Amino acid sequence: MTLSIIAVCVIAIVGLVVFSLHVARRVEQALPPQGRFIDIGADRIHYVEYGNGPPIVFVHGLGGQMRNFAYLHMQDLARSHRVVLIDRPGSGHSTRGARSSASMSAQARTVAMFIDAMGLNKPVLVGHSLGGAIALAVGLNHPQSVSRLALIAPLTHMAVPSRAFSVLLIRSSLVRRIVSVTLATPLGIKGSRAVLATVFGPDAVPRDFAIKGGGLLGLRPRSFYAASSDMIAIKDELPAMENQYATLRLPVDVLYGREDRILDWRHHGEALKRKLDHTTLRLVDGGHMLPVTAPALTMEWLQAIAAEPLTTSSL
Repeated sequence: MTLSIIAVCVIAIVGLVVFSLHVARRVEQALPPQGRFIDIGADRIHYVEYGNGPPIVFVHGLGGQMRNFAYLHMQDLARSHRVVLIDRPGSGHSTRGARSSASMSAQARTVAMFIDAMGLNKPVLVGHSLGGAIALAVGLNHPQSVSRLALIAPLTHMAVPSRAFSVLLIRSSLVRRIVSVTLATPLGIKGSRAVLATVFGPDAVPRDFAIKGGGLLGLRPRSFYAASSDMIAIKDELPAMENQYATLRLPVDVLYGREDRILDWRHHGEALKRKLDHTTLRLVDGGHMLPVTAPALTMEWLQAIAAEPLTTSSL
């Protein structure tokens, strides 16, 4: 009887692994890399770029990838700027080295090294959600690398994580690895509609988000593992970052949706502005995924920032 139970468990586990890997393969066939790759330390970074001129670099949020910015009219910005989008280490089609840390400081260092390797002269750094926290880490730790921070619904202070991300709270890397290749994909498929409704709410999820916005890439085991690693790493550094915001000398612009269900604008946007006098905060109607749900408004905000001359403090 015991052997029968063990056999059933083994078969079930093998079946889950095979299913997860099959889904990952199908997803990557449907959504292949769009750009080029560059090795930054132990990480391999996937990026795309458009246009020429003063550079602007985009960094996506938790569980996302560069396709989250696909709804923005990048060609408009590329008429006057060199626009570069990256997949963060472990996200999208980028890989995180076996010994690379998921910490925000490590990811900020990778972004700064990427900027240097690409010959980008003090770009405007755009960060969405967790990408906003990483952009702030770049500003704090590598201020010479960027000229300005443009943050969209940024994570800036510790808060109770949204229930939409509770499944990512796995501290053990071994357990995280096991879950990623067994349960993460089927549970992700089953719960994706509810999670997206929360992440996007009160705005609607675009019908084409799975492909155009890259939503399907989040169903891969390695995407779950990377997102969980990112999630766990937040509380190790964010409290210390909060105490350093007043030292930032870069211009910082923040765009937030009043109805954001993932990060509250008061706790993250307004709180940052209180600590950093030269922060501008613009509030608009909408939720957390403004680059997807309000692309025209978001692009208008970005173009206004990109058109502003650099101040002495940012040179």
